[in-house]
Amino acid sequence: MYQILQSLKNGETSLVDVPCPAVRPGHLLIRTQASLLSVGTERMLVDFGRASLLGKVRQQPQRVREVLDKVRSDGLFPTLEAVQAKLDSEIPLGYCNAGVVEAVGAGVSDFAVGERVASNGPHAEMVVVPHRLCARIPDEVADEEAAFTVLGSIALQGIRLASPNLGEAVVVVGLGLIGLLSIQMLKAAGCRVLGVDLDPSRCELARSFGVEAVCPTQGGEPVAAAMALSGGHGVDAVLLTAATSSSEPVHQAAQMSRRRGRIILVGVTGLELNRADFYEKELSFQVSCSYGPGRYDAAYEEQGNDYPFGFVRWTEQRNFQAVLQLLAGGGLQTGALITHRQPIGEAVGLYRALADGEQILGALLSYPQAVSGEPGPLARLKERQVVRKQASGCQISVVGAGNFTSRVMLPNLARTEATPRTIVSSGGVSAAKLADKFGFERSSTDVEQVFGDVANDAVVITTRHDSHAGLACRALAAGQAVFVEKPLALTEQELDEVIAAWSDAEAPLLMVGFNRRFAPQVQYIKELVAALEEPFSMVMTVNAGLVPDGSWIHDPQAGGGRIVGEGCHFIDLLRFLADSKVSSCQVATLGRAGGLRITEDKASITLQFANGCMGTVHYLGNGSKAFPKERLEVFGGGRVLQLDNFKSLQAWSWPGFRKMSLRRQDKGHLAAISAFVDALRSGAEAPIPFDQIVEVSRLSIMAAELARTGGGSAQLG
Repeated sequence: MYQILQSLKNGETSLVDVPCPAVRPGHLLIRTQASLLSVGTERMLVDFGRASLLGKVRQQPQRVREVLDKVRSDGLFPTLEAVQAKLDSEIPLGYCNAGVVEAVGAGVSDFAVGERVASNGPHAEMVVVPHRLCARIPDEVADEEAAFTVLGSIALQGIRLASPNLGEAVVVVGLGLIGLLSIQMLKAAGCRVLGVDLDPSRCELARSFGVEAVCPTQGGEPVAAAMALSGGHGVDAVLLTAATSSSEPVHQAAQMSRRRGRIILVGVTGLELNRADFYEKELSFQVSCSYGPGRYDAAYEEQGNDYPFGFVRWTEQRNFQAVLQLLAGGGLQTGALITHRQPIGEAVGLYRALADGEQILGALLSYPQAVSGEPGPLARLKERQVVRKQASGCQISVVGAGNFTSRVMLPNLARTEATPRTIVSSGGVSAAKLADKFGFERSSTDVEQVFGDVANDAVVITTRHDSHAGLACRALAAGQAVFVEKPLALTEQELDEVIAAWSDAEAPLLMVGFNRRFAPQVQYIKELVAALEEPFSMVMTVNAGLVPDGSWIHDPQAGGGRIVGEGCHFIDLLRFLADSKVSSCQVATLGRAGGLRITEDKASITLQFANGCMGTVHYLGNGSKAFPKERLEVFGGGRVLQLDNFKSLQAWSWPGFRKMSLRRQDKGHLAAISAFVDALRSGAEAPIPFDQIVEVSRLSIMAAELARTGGGSAQLG
């Protein structure tokens, strides 16, 4: 299928043939009928991509500190690689979609196949969208009209925040699509409306909808016009729907407002506010967030948990429905807003015109329609995979195509003797791009293309944590070797299922990406401590950094929490160095005083080993980003070793050894995947014994549970 992507590196817009996305639980698979360009937003994205590196820095100065902090903690080269990888990515364009439901994901009961829906899906022939971001299109509304639903909801949310009453005077500054939709809704609500724009034609269009309009480039005075509209008192509310870096619209909005007036920022403006403007009139200023309540809330959008109707009357989905009702009743007119129509196959030229400054107001994209008797998009899914070359040798497929996969896993896999076969992602875009870059035979959105492939030797699993155990079990059942990024499982039950699948497998090569034990300096530490004739102690300090409370990583069902999701690395590292089973585990966390809601990432995990060694992992998410992330210290036999961030290893009182420094950080990723491939090719034993993988996984789950209850201890068999 075809989809429009835009490069963050150079701003180039491209039409790419990618696999059809796979429907997911809680989502709808939609065949697009029409989509609308959000001209202001999409022009900004293209301009950002076209800007030089310095220009990008100027547009996002807040990122500079993050980059500098990463340089201090990880070094220059890893930071440059991370920045380059970010800029090399391509993002889908568009979020105003109208189409027909082709498939309904598990857990969705309010939509059916064949229904027409409006959604925030991108410009693509097929899109997958959470069902809370979809709304059924009334029969009276054409597809082209329905494509305005999302922009209409953005306008409607701004109006709801302004809370206009019948007869009030409201000014809308910026008469692009959102502004022109706003003035129609305000007029329908019984308000007196004034539109302001620098483009005379847009002011004329606003007047055609029955409102007053003023154009400063033709000598109009917005503040004077607003005062005239309000009888000299100042207007009740101002909606800023313009896109500009200037702070002048905010200043003018304050000047034209009455005492205690409301100013709502819907678009993008400079925010150098004049305190006197707001102080003397006690003005309120609020930024409107997209389509309404529920936006960016994973519990609402991804998990489908609706807000109670009686307490949150207007969610983003209910705003979609309200806009569609207005369209059905004739309260919103969109025909005059359309200036361009193009089939998706010619969309790249439209974006070039947009970037070159051509005046475009409403641009609609059309899509190929289904032909009677031909297979539907779902039936064509396998046929539309991108086949690239004939594979040979040790063939490995990858399920998952996120940042870690593209930046770490695939570059290292490419340095081994494995042959890349199939790469799978749920959306299809990332898989297609990575297939091109790393030479995979095919890309897909269907995991059956991996597990049903008898020529596939192994699968690398880099998906979200909650899918790891299930995918590992399926691969083992298919007779394939498995390299799964940590964690292996989120619960004891999942872990037991993996153990059973491994036990039943004919060639059960399974490895978890515990790469720290493969780091060259850690390997040398292992040699040094093996010579000690007495137990030793280890202290692993992890400056893990803050992950926002709402992240899926903290969700026990989705991410497993930070100890299971990342802390397992360091439990495995201590287990590797001690070379002994863990006999007891004690967990202490920071108290909940001071408003701490999550204590799992502010914990100390102390392990006692059967051979007398002990180790502590201080896993802390409340430190500075400027401080190195990982430090290991080993004390024993009157000697000390200190490993800083997998770059510098120093020794005190260690005969014949003082320091081992690397030019760049090496956490063992390449050595880990190479060991897996070598074992696969030679039939050797697994690089990490399966019993150690199970022990570390079970211990991580136990430590996380102790941390969530405020700490405690447990004895192990």
